[in-house]
Amino acid sequence: MRSFRQIQGFTLALALAAGGAAHAAGSRQLATGGASTIEGGAGGGLVPWAAITGYGAREEIGATAFATRINTGDYRLDVQGAAVGLFNRIELSASRQELDLVALGPALGLPGAHLRQHVIGAKVRLAGDVLYTRMPQIALGVQYKKQQDFALARALGARDDADVDVYLSATKVFLAGVGGYNAFLSGTARLTRANETGLLGFGGEGRNGRRVALEASGGVLLSRRFAIGAEYRGKSGSLDAVRESAWRDLFVAWFPNRHVSVVVAYADLGTVATLPDQTGWYLSVQGAF
Repeated sequence: MRSFRQIQGFTLALALAAGGAAHAAGSRQLATGGASTIEGGAGGGLVPWAAITGYGAREEIGATAFATRINTGDYRLDVQGAAVGLFNRIELSASRQELDLVALGPALGLPGAHLRQHVIGAKVRLAGDVLYTRMPQIALGVQYKKQQDFALARALGARDDADVDVYLSATKVFLAGVGGYNAFLSGTARLTRANETGLLGFGGEGRNGRRVALEASGGVLLSRRFAIGAEYRGKSGSLDAVRESAWRDLFVAWFPNRHVSVVVAYADLGTVATLPDQTGWYLSVQGAF
C-alpha cells in the first residue's frame, strides 16, 4: 500500500511538473493522445492504445490525471489515476481501482464488500507515429497489478494476488479514412493471467499459465472535438468457477481543448463474478497538463 502511494505520488508530482513545463499542454494534434484507460495509460477507456499520454511532442513532457466510473447496477467500478508522457516516447502511469459489489456483497452476507486493485504501468513507443507515418505507431507496455482484497478471489480458485501483464499495441489515424472523416484503429495483444483484469486475482487451479487476449478499439472523428467508436476487450478466463465474458462498449468522446476530455460510453461487460447481463454507463473525465 505504501509503495503504491509513493509511486502514485511520484507520478502526480511528475504530472504537476509537466504542467509547469508544458506550453498549451503540448503541441501534438488534438485527440491524438486518446483518453485514459481503466489501468491508467492512454487508450480508449477499456483498452490501451500505442499512443503516449498527453500532448507532449519529441522535446516535450505531457501528463494526464483522470477519474472514471462504470455502473451496471449490480456493480460499480471507480478508478482514479495519473500518467506522464516523456518526449512522446515513454509513458508512466498509476491507477487505483475499486469495484463495489453492490448486489453480490449482500447476497454473500458481505454488505459493503468491494475489490480493490492498484496498477503501475509503463509503455514505450517502438516505431511509427499515429498520424505522420504510413505504418501505425507501435508500443510495448507492461502493467504490474496488485489485488488488495484477495479472500474472495482465493475462494473462487485464483492462485495469486499480483502479477504482470505485457501487451503490444498498434494504433493509426487515417486521414479522411471514412466518408471524408478522419478515422482511427487500434489493436492490442495482451499476455496475461488476470481474472476480470486482475480484480479477481491471477491464474487458476486448472489454467495457471499466461494466455494471449486480443483487444481492439476503433472509431471516427466527426470533428476536431468529437469522436465516436467502439471497443472490445478479450479476457483470459482462468477461473473454472466463474464464467468470464469479453467486454465491449460504444463511446462518444469530447475534446473541447487540450486540457480536458470527456468520454461517455454504454458498456456491455457480460457475466461478471457469476452475475449475467452486466450493462451500464461509463463516464471518464481527464485533465491534460
